[in-house]
Amino acid sequence: MKTRLPLVALATAGITLAAAIVAVNFTHREKRIGQRIRRLYSAADPDFGRAMGVLLGPAIVGGNRVEVLLNGDRIFPAMLAAIKDARTSINFESFIYWSGTVGRQFADALAERSRAGVKVHVLLDWVGSNKMDPAQLDEMARAGIEVRRFHQLRWYNLGRMNNRTHRKVLVVDGRVGFTGGVGIADQWAGDALDPDHWRDTHFRAEGPVVAQMQAVFLDNWIKATGAVLHGPDYFPALKRAGSSPAQMFSSSRSGGSESMQLMYLLVITAAQRSIHLSTAYFVPDRLTLRTLADALRRGVKVQIIVPGEHSDAESVRRASRARWGPLLGAGAEIYEYLPTMYHCKVMIVDSLLVSVGSTNFDNRSFRLNDEANLNVLDPAFAREQLRVFEEDRGRSRQVTLEAWRHRPLWDKVRERWALVFRSQI
Repeated sequence: MKTRLPLVALATAGITLAAAIVAVNFTHREKRIGQRIRRLYSAADPDFGRAMGVLLGPAIVGGNRVEVLLNGDRIFPAMLAAIKDARTSINFESFIYWSGTVGRQFADALAERSRAGVKVHVLLDWVGSNKMDPAQLDEMARAGIEVRRFHQLRWYNLGRMNNRTHRKVLVVDGRVGFTGGVGIADQWAGDALDPDHWRDTHFRAEGPVVAQMQAVFLDNWIKATGAVLHGPDYFPALKRAGSSPAQMFSSSRSGGSESMQLMYLLVITAAQRSIHLSTAYFVPDRLTLRTLADALRRGVKVQIIVPGEHSDAESVRRASRARWGPLLGAGAEIYEYLPTMYHCKVMIVDSLLVSVGSTNFDNRSFRLNDEANLNVLDPAFAREQLRVFEEDRGRSRQVTLEAWRHRPLWDKVRERWALVFRSQI
């Protein structure tokens, strides 16, 4: 009996420690946005642009050129070409980086530039890059690349394990920036022609907003390393490259996890005519649902495209479908993309504002992950994204209110069960 007591005590202590870790990771200690945001202006009102800058961080800056890149066949060559042309620095942050053909192409391109004397810094999420061969990381390090894993599992950071960097940012020479939804994996290769090759959108930017993109990368680089990268190799003087006003906005659990949701609520509240949302994971909370319903009641057209049967996260899809009733009843149109996994993260408001980046429309992006979005206020750019949206909608199936109400009982049960975990998805 005496020898058993220490074992029982140790077991009890272990269970208590595990419970404490779960509590720290899965409970929210911050106050949440709990009330509707009052509608004071439209997206076209100059006061809206000022509010976006003051409330969300960096100001909207003019003189940018932003190019849309559709699917891996256009995304990866553009990113690799920029890396190949690097002369001073490459900063790269990604959630997904897996071994495979695409991962090898990027590792080789980054290593070649590092050996040529370019300063290369790579920040990968520890969870998102768990399918990466450690030997590939070693090869990158031997080439002189500084590689860090964000919130790698350590005994002293167990309380941060539920906070991941979901950002996708590549900045080359401080002059060219990329962001969007793409991960570095073979699933994103090709042109979304079959279920093995996903549909996604990424964006290439030039102009003053690239300095903001660089600052977003440095935010987490400092957290991971303590090192401050600065000087003309990272922040050169940037001239106008186009005519688009833009803002690179980021959020993090440590720096105000509610700010990404605030951005979406501000934009939805400002909408006057239309909201077009492409999203890989759509599980809005009650406040966001009410804000979208308010927009519908004032005559705003709301169309949403989400993944269909080829979703890579069936539990998220079920939780999403459980939430559709009030929106469909208020007049929203929801479409499921048919050909393959739909991984886009784009919102277009009033054919004027386009928000693109890493953020999904769910609690994990709004409150748990580190995210980053590029906001562009340009009617011509918005019209181009609307054309892309319509092409995607043409490959999708609309889910009507009647069809949603009459879905099988077993589907309803599984959807309600999936909602139990909505705070983590």
